[in-house]
Amino acid sequence: MTLLLHITERAAWARAQADGRYTAPSLDSEGFIHASTPAQVVATAERFYRGRRDLVLLCIDPDRLDVPVRFEAPVTVGSEAPGERFPHIHGAVPVTAVVAVVDFPPRPDGGFDLPLALPT
Repeated sequence: MTLLLHITERAAWARAQADGRYTAPSLDSEGFIHASTPAQVVATAERFYRGRRDLVLLCIDPDRLDVPVRFEAPVTVGSEAPGERFPHIHGAVPVTAVVAVVDFPPRPDGGFDLPLALPT
């Protein structure tokens, strides 16, 4: 299993559990949900979520998705690594595709570390 990680707020995950599917604002605005690989997630968090204390990582099994996943270039200018491709989930994520939810707190300096509790 190639684990996909999505950073979100705890409250958004709680809403998804009630709805049965997780969506993000980017699904409407860009047509997909941003995700990262374990190797990419820390840089993503430090760039967009520095210091946020209300975050969790959704650990998504792509084999359980009923929507396409495409590894594509970032849509933001000045991406973390030129030529790097990120997983984009082109539809809502069924909560059954989320195999774990891991707290994602920042360090005291606001940066992030990869949690040790990620599923393998």
